[in-house]
Amino acid sequence: MATAAVGTDAAPKGGGKKKLIIIIAIVLVLVLAGVGALLMMKKKAQAAEDEEGAVEEKPAAAAHVKPGTPPTFVPLDPFTVNLADKEVDRFAQIGITLEVNDPKFADQLKAYMPAIRNNVLIVLSHKTSTELLSIEGKEQLAKEIRREAVRPMGIELDDEEDEAADSAPKKKKKKKRAVESPVTQVLFSTFIVQ
Repeated sequence: MATAAVGTDAAPKGGGKKKLIIIIAIVLVLVLAGVGALLMMKKKAQAAEDEEGAVEEKPAAAAHVKPGTPPTFVPLDPFTVNLADKEVDRFAQIGITLEVNDPKFADQLKAYMPAIRNNVLIVLSHKTSTELLSIEGKEQLAKEIRREAVRPMGIELDDEEDEAADSAPKKKKKKKRAVESPVTQVLFSTFIVQ
């Protein structure tokens, strides 16, 4: 009888081990599924937060401005630069003032002034006198200066934004976050081309 009892004890233990392995496997699968679901929810939450941040970025620049409040002007020292004319040596002396809505941003601009001046000088040195003497050339220069003035702070403005406002869209591209420039306008205080 002792042998029969041993045989019956072995069978339930082996079955118990199989049950234990199956239970551990099921728990492991459930844990992995839970971790996967948690990661997916975090990813969706991050994507929703990024979209919400993009929507909130645009009004944030305008939120600081109260109606009737005058804009802040940031004058730059005058630029004197050789132009890109090939047949004749020509130069331009241009005074530029940046208009911003937020006085705090004006302080940030002043902190980045050496990089801003460098970017503007590079833009100016690639222009010819004929480009600068036309109204369209001055308007294009103002757009380029506006773009280059915020680039040192990590703000990238697309040329397409300005072109899209002027003309009908040619191709539909992947939608990017709309970035509103804190520099609302570029004003010329002096403009001499010789």
